[in-house]
Amino acid sequence: MQNFDENVTLITPSAPVAVATHGGRAKCLQRLVRMDLPVPDTVALSFKAVKDIAGGRLPDLDRILEPFGEGALMCVRPSSEDPDWGGPGAVLNIGMNDATYVELSDKIGHEAAAELYLRFVKNFAVHVARLDPDVFDEITEEGSVGLGAALAAYEDETDEPFPQDVGQQLTEVLRSMARAWEGTSARLLRQAKGAPADAGLGLVVQRMALGLGAGECGSGVIQFIDSSTGEPKVKGRYLSQSQGREALLQAEAIYLEKDTRGPSLQEQAPEAFEMLKDYGARMRVRLREEMQIEFTIENGEVHILDGVRVGRSNRAALRIAVDLAESGVISREEAVLRIAPGALSELLHRQVDPTAPRDRIARGVAASPGAATGKIVFSAADAQASAARGEPCVLVRRETQPEDIRGMHAAVAVVTERGGMTSHAAVIGRGLGLPCVVGVDGLRFSMRKKQLQTRDDRIFREGDVITVDGTTGDVLAGEPAMLEPALDDGLQTLMDWADEFRDIQIRANADTPADAQVARNFKAQGIGLARTEHMFFEADRLTAMREMIFANAEEDRRAALERILPMQRADFIDLFRIMAGLPVCIRLFDPPLHEFLPSDRNGLLNLAEALDLPLSDVTRRAEELEEYNPMLGLRGVRLGVTVPEIYEMQARAIFEATVATVRSGAIVVPEIMIPLVSAKREVELVKTRVDAVAAAVRNETGRDFTYRLGVMVETPRACLRAGDIASHAAFFSFGTNDLTQMTYGLSRDDAGRFMSNYVTEGVFPEDPFHRLDTEGVGELLDLAATRAREARPNIVLSICGEHGGNPESIAFCRKAGFNYVSCSPFRVPGARLAAAQFALRDRGIG
Repeated sequence: MQNFDENVTLITPSAPVAVATHGGRAKCLQRLVRMDLPVPDTVALSFKAVKDIAGGRLPDLDRILEPFGEGALMCVRPSSEDPDWGGPGAVLNIGMNDATYVELSDKIGHEAAAELYLRFVKNFAVHVARLDPDVFDEITEEGSVGLGAALAAYEDETDEPFPQDVGQQLTEVLRSMARAWEGTSARLLRQAKGAPADAGLGLVVQRMALGLGAGECGSGVIQFIDSSTGEPKVKGRYLSQSQGREALLQAEAIYLEKDTRGPSLQEQAPEAFEMLKDYGARMRVRLREEMQIEFTIENGEVHILDGVRVGRSNRAALRIAVDLAESGVISREEAVLRIAPGALSELLHRQVDPTAPRDRIARGVAASPGAATGKIVFSAADAQASAARGEPCVLVRRETQPEDIRGMHAAVAVVTERGGMTSHAAVIGRGLGLPCVVGVDGLRFSMRKKQLQTRDDRIFREGDVITVDGTTGDVLAGEPAMLEPALDDGLQTLMDWADEFRDIQIRANADTPADAQVARNFKAQGIGLARTEHMFFEADRLTAMREMIFANAEEDRRAALERILPMQRADFIDLFRIMAGLPVCIRLFDPPLHEFLPSDRNGLLNLAEALDLPLSDVTRRAEELEEYNPMLGLRGVRLGVTVPEIYEMQARAIFEATVATVRSGAIVVPEIMIPLVSAKREVELVKTRVDAVAAAVRNETGRDFTYRLGVMVETPRACLRAGDIASHAAFFSFGTNDLTQMTYGLSRDDAGRFMSNYVTEGVFPEDPFHRLDTEGVGELLDLAATRAREARPNIVLSICGEHGGNPESIAFCRKAGFNYVSCSPFRVPGARLAAAQFALRDRGIG
């Protein structure tokens, strides 16, 4: 192979082979050759050469065959750019014919040679000539008898004898594999795995190391880590008198390392085993990766046929990256870049064991990761009762409402008939770290009968046990085996490295002390959004809240709020103490008041009894509070302006909590955030009242304190008038959930009904509630940031909406110069990692 041809080249240390032109397998084999490992002669065909073959233009066969010489057997394997994209199966023993059969019979024995020939005939017939496999099902004989029957069956089906010419055999194999890659099914399958439409396939033609014959002969696969955990461990199997990856399929295969369960390669061929360990260690260092080795042994001599990156779970990938960095094989920066931020979600939650049987009864949107098992309940009250008995439960609802939050806190998982990634259940589920599947397909919900019916007519009633897999979107019957979260030293180490590299702060959205503790455990740099309304849905507070709603006079409203004040104060004290000096941004009351009232007649009757009022009065008041579009109605700052007692009570609770916490020696600088602002005057009115409450608390306690007042920017007008509003605000935190709704004129709760069609048709590149719209909504953020900085250069800017944990949003915020992002507590580690990766790439690393 003297003449230069980059499309058909013998793999040597200096051959022109690259992943982008010849595929990953060809490039890896070249690296092994450079390491002087015992790799059989291999010729690489480029993507272009294979495409030409599919189009009927064959390369120079003599050039391909030249390195192998007369009588050699060969195999052809696929070499795509990414091994995950798949490819046609390998074809072994090309070159086997009548003459070679006679020659090999003298070397390895008549029956062994016949078995080799028989394997090739069947493989060629089915995968190259495309004959029906059933043709060979009746051939049960082995050796020479079976070979004769297979050759006769081939001739009967094709009306021609089995090809004896090596060039013809190789031509047919190459053409078959090239065309298989170009087929419609194969193309759709690899595109589903993320491959581009024009992804190319390379092929490698390699001299066969038989694995059959006298002495110790066989084949096997070996790796040196556990694919599930990443722990150092010799894994794989070996099978005497075999080829390819048969050892992984045959029950007779033996272990590699000494094992009490049976014989091993280490005992059977200790020198070969030690060689493999040495090769594996060298490959780990030189290739900077944990590798799986496919090998063959011929009369005790080891041949390395292939090396591929070990398949691994997310848990194993993290441990491998950290171990490689700690042993100096890769840098810490590369270790950080190797782990996908989204993979951390799997590590922070329990997961269904991938090896466990799965009895799927329905599938929906995987809205909040993790898995949990519990008894079915159909109401928040039942969930609380179940939790009180110490029984794990799964809350099943058509869709959750704010009053269901206490039930979600009590449940171990949530399933809803309706909803999408940004529905109420999905958002709250992610905030709580609660496995959640929404928009379930395949279950009929009967809330009155308290039962679920599957498509195959199975009935699941209240109290039956199901498992919710929020990572995959599956709802499973029964209780499959689980894997516990991987909260080990490896995760902590990786996160510490990420924190060294990132250049934007990560806070957490936390509504309760429990949320705050999770955020603290995940090393959030403060609370970026504490939604105080979630504190009002506890039973004792809900009654007082409803009394305030039904009060006709200001003094009556204040009396009801006085009952809530100590509870709010205690909540804030807990938040301040848990965060231990880190900033805590508290959003003042936001939702419309009707959310605190029951919507059904039975609930209204219970409320009338609790308030000692006629049912007609309660019903009339509830109807008065109903709004055509509550999202755009009397809520947020509008409620604070029209019913100022609520914000005054909350401000007092915040300041009294601040004083109490400071007295204990902690440092507290609370941040108070006004929601749904559209005009400067709204901020002025609220600020005046908050300042007055602060002055009163200072006088009453004799203690001074500081606080910062800011605005949650979630209306387009607030973005446009950011310069005016910034004059009264120390910070802006963009609530991108509502800002996206108002910018698009689209309800996030209803968008799921048609959003998939919009994305499929290319109207939107992605669901704008799932991924920040950097063009439309992003332009409003940029404009608001620019105008706010012009008015107040030192203003602090952040995102605290559901987008805050998305890598795309973090990239946008870094580019826009924001100070921090805030996201659900369980998304904090992923956000920390994503921020570090963007910072490293900006430095030209990775």
